[in-house]
Formats: sequence, C-alpha cells, structure tokens
Amino acid sequence: MDTRPIGVFDSGLGGLTAVRQLRRVLPGEDIVYFGDTGRVPYGSRGRDIIVQYARQDIRFLLQQDVKFIIAACGTVSSTYPPEEAARLPVPFTGVVGATARAAVDATRNRKIGIIGTAATVRSWSYAAIIRDMMPDVQIFARACPMFVPLVENGRVHRGDVVIETVVKEYLTPLKDAGVDTLILGCTHYPLLEEVIGDFMGPDVTLIDSGAEAANLASTQFDPNEGTGTTQYFVSDDPQGFDQLAELFLQEKVNVGAELVDISRY
Repeated sequence: MDTRPIGVFDSGLGGLTAVRQLRRVLPGEDIVYFGDTGRVPYGSRGRDIIVQYARQDIRFLLQQDVKFIIAACGTVSSTYPPEEAARLPVPFTGVVGATARAAVDATRNRKIGIIGTAATVRSWSYAAIIRDMMPDVQIFARACPMFVPLVENGRVHRGDVVIETVVKEYLTPLKDAGVDTLILGCTHYPLLEEVIGDFMGPDVTLIDSGAEAANLASTQFDPNEGTGTTQYFVSDDPQGFDQLAELFLQEKVNVGAELVDISRY
C-alpha cells in the first residue's frame, strides 16, 4: 500500500473544495495542499505565466513526496500542457476531463453552460472535450471574474445583495439560453452553489469541478485505512488563509498553514 500523500494545488483557497471531497471519499489518505495565495488570481493572467506558476506549484508538491497530484484549479487544468503532465513522475489530473464527463451524463436537452475564469473560458478546454463526447451539444460559456474575490471575501450567502446582483448579471444569458446543466468551472464557485442554484432554478444541474476531480482521484489507487491528515501550505498570509479555510472546508479545523517561498521552485 502506498502511504505517500495526495498533492492538491490551487491559486488560492478554491482548491479546498476538492480537499473537502477527498476527505469524504478517501478519509484515510494524507493530503498536502498548496494554495498560491501570493499570486492569486491566475485566471486573469496570460498562458505563459499560468504555466510557469503551475510548474512551480507542481515542483513544490513533488518535493513533498506525493503519489498523485490534483490541479484543483480550472485555470491550470485548462492551460497546463497535457503532454507535460504525462511526463511527470506521478499521476496528474486536472478538473476538466472528469467535469466534462459529468456534464455530458447530466444533460437532458444537450444545452450545457460553463462558467469560469477568463483564462478557462478563453481556452475552450471544457467545450472541446464535451464536443468529443456529444457532438450535437450546444455550449454557452461565460467568464465570471468577480466571483473569486467575492468568495474570498465571504460574500457567498443567499440574501447578500452584492453576490445575488453579480450572479444575476453573469448568469442571465445562460438562463435565457435554457441550459439544463451548468459547470462550475472554478473550484471557488461551489461556495456559491446556493445562490447560483436559486437563480438558475431546480431544473438546472450544477457540476462541481473540484468534487468531480476528487471523485476521479479516488478511483486511481487502493485507499489507505489510516486516519488521514492534511498539511496546508501557502505563498502569502497564512493567518488570512486559516481564517477563510473553514468557509471552504465547511467544518471547524485547525489549519495551521505554513508559508512557502514558491519562487524557489
């Protein structure tokens, strides 16, 4: 049995939604999480910078002797070259493939919406995989750049006029298009599931990209039977990360994030 930890990384806190699901489906596994809080967000940056950051994040996790890496970041998953991922010394998965499959399985009217960062939407990565599986699908994509900063400032609850207004502005075109499935293509977005669900209505299935990546990872190896621990590392402001982590993990937890100089990797 391979007792090495699973590595998870994201540009900030959003990848904690994947950690939350990993804890549910693989409770005996150790996890090492890296949040690049000093360089968040990735989604507004150019492709070369995103790939550079992803390489550094991956090198850090490899130094922690992980057995599997999850890029719990829609932007990285849409940008990091698959041929480079295939050459890594451990298995690697992003969120795109598993999420696309879940969306294809869920849709009834073959109208799928995708929301994500500007870089994710610009890459058209989800659409390409979905069209391979369902050629006659109609895809409606929308960048939602304000969602990440609002989530990281705790503006996630129904009744909050700020987030409800922004959700309405971003998602009205997708609702009007009649999508019956909506990909939450950034791992921050599941924190908005209630507000988005209220706006889109009960007939629209929301696909959580972080949870789908975690579910895929759970099928890749025999799970450990230990108690499972999680170590958290960040590139800036560990105290701020600790304060917000409970929102993403949806439980009381002693985070104790450690600071990393990611520029060394």
